[in-house]
Amino acid sequence: MRAVSTTLGALGLLLCVPSTLALPSDVYAAFTRPAQGWDAETTINFPNTTGFDEATERWNTLDQPTFRMAITPAVEEDVARAVRIAKAWKLPFLATGGRHSSTTTLGKLQNGLAIDLSALNSVQVDADSETLTVGGGAVFGDIPGPVYEAGFQMPIGSCACPGMVGATVGGGLGRWQGVDGLIIDNLLSVRMVTANGRLIDVSETSHPDLFWAIRGAAPNFGIITSATYRLRPLTNGGEVFSADFVLPASANASYFDLLQSLEGTMPPELATMSIIVYNETLAAPQISLNWIYLGSEERGRELVAPIFALNPISHNITMARYDTITGTAMGGGGYSICDTVSLAGFGVSYRRLDAETYRHVFRMLSDWYVEYPDGRTSSVEIEIFAPQAVMEVGSTDTAYPWRDTLGYTGISFSGTSPETQEAGVEMGKVVRAAFAETGGYDGLATYVSYGHGDERLSEVFGENAPRLVELKKKWDPENVFRYFFSLATTPI
Repeated sequence: MRAVSTTLGALGLLLCVPSTLALPSDVYAAFTRPAQGWDAETTINFPNTTGFDEATERWNTLDQPTFRMAITPAVEEDVARAVRIAKAWKLPFLATGGRHSSTTTLGKLQNGLAIDLSALNSVQVDADSETLTVGGGAVFGDIPGPVYEAGFQMPIGSCACPGMVGATVGGGLGRWQGVDGLIIDNLLSVRMVTANGRLIDVSETSHPDLFWAIRGAAPNFGIITSATYRLRPLTNGGEVFSADFVLPASANASYFDLLQSLEGTMPPELATMSIIVYNETLAAPQISLNWIYLGSEERGRELVAPIFALNPISHNITMARYDTITGTAMGGGGYSICDTVSLAGFGVSYRRLDAETYRHVFRMLSDWYVEYPDGRTSSVEIEIFAPQAVMEVGSTDTAYPWRDTLGYTGISFSGTSPETQEAGVEMGKVVRAAFAETGGYDGLATYVSYGHGDERLSEVFGENAPRLVELKKKWDPENVFRYFFSLATTPI
């Protein structure tokens, strides 16, 4: 289709309109009539236009939603306006920031409205009040620079591209959590569009029941247009010890013993990430790992000394700053992981570190690489983050329940053939079950942001699931926010 651009009078609303509209004419008119009063910088785009592609492109292309129209609001009032119109015309919609999720439930949205928050990407540090306020479209990569320059830190994820707010509301785990807690533990308030299209302030003192719910399950309750966080003083002056290693397959058993030894002994400043991947050059699996220590180089080297004893293939040790660690750790993997993928993702959380489980998974993945050579981009990532500051908050104090988790595993299976893709989904479930069996929880426990989409509510929200279901009835009785582990339709 050929795209043309025009403006709606003095409003200046830019429309990128294809020659044939996919929307019914009355729905199209409801969004584009001048009387709606859109901000001059708000844009509406339709399929087969560059603007539409930019507003809807996702990190993971597997099981993704589809859209008839995309709106990129320039102001938060236009987010609320879009919700009201979409709801009135029964047009399903999804709001996104970084669009970095791989949860399959999002694929249930077909031919809907994309509300692209990327223009709401402000990052403001208030040094006097020691707070950070970000727009709903800001991503992790936007955060460390301004925060560090003001003399602070706050927990963020290890990748640059996920949306800050989107990652927050699932819980917000990461390398800093042993010292500063989860990201939700630093969340002070949000501006939010509710299911009836109202824009409200939500905090401990304003709609406290909703504030409890959004700290773990926000996609079920509304669209967050901005969020304010508490900042923390820099640990070790903002200097971070970072150690990358690549271990051969022969070292896996000893390394996994080392990981198990962290249970009950891990200092709050330590975070480890280990990825089982395939090395095409060696034609064998390997373990790529990064250990972060928020402290001195001397103490950091003491902590990683046992890894040197395993004769790594390669290593790189550096002292980095808080604002550069995303581009330093794991050979800059915090940016390279932002490249578009097509994978089946699974997640599992556990409070026991079991070396034999790790070895079992390593063997299964090694066999997988032999049987499915076109699936050698598949990987299993083992994240072990210190729990001390996370456990200072009770398991029912926020909607996020898994406060005593030590390990988080991200499971990614992909392949170039349909047969490998299908087999990868089944293998992902097998690997997930192996971790859950020895993980110390009563069944599967999943960090919602790592969820596949087939989990029950109790496997995602634990004992908090029933309370969330009741709050859903209050705040979104028509279930308009239903595409991310719907509290109204997913079994408990």
